[in-house]
Amino acid sequence: MADCAYKRLTEVNVASKLIRDTRRILVYGSCVRDEYPEIFEEFRLERVPLAVCLEAEHFNVVALKLASMFARVDLEEVVVLTVDGSPHCVGLHHAVEEALKVTHKSIQAKHYVIEGGKALEVSDQAVKVSRYLSKVQQLLEKTLNSSP
Repeated sequence: MADCAYKRLTEVNVASKLIRDTRRILVYGSCVRDEYPEIFEEFRLERVPLAVCLEAEHFNVVALKLASMFARVDLEEVVVLTVDGSPHCVGLHHAVEEALKVTHKSIQAKHYVIEGGKALEVSDQAVKVSRYLSKVQQLLEKTLNSSP
């Protein structure tokens, strides 16, 4: 799988032989491989790594590309790996969830963010809630009000 290590999602055929054969993809923020090479290497094992930078590529293009892939390939797993705190990277998690929603596919999706030099898993619920600032505000108020 080394030949696909530095491929951009938008430059890969959605039903490529490598993706069909592997059936597991890693969609990652392109800065991850340079900033956190050890974490990148760990996560790319047994997955086809596909780089995305939402500063360079539009969300809609990425979401459609993923949805096209999900519709055509019987994937077992999609893993998303980004840095935490980036307003662009959080969109990558949303793009994967949106593609899953519109295709009605039951592909196992795992979301990870890198914080403090460690990859931390976040739930799909956390990804969904992060889209709604009003819900985030309610959670903050609830947390602040319940503090002694």
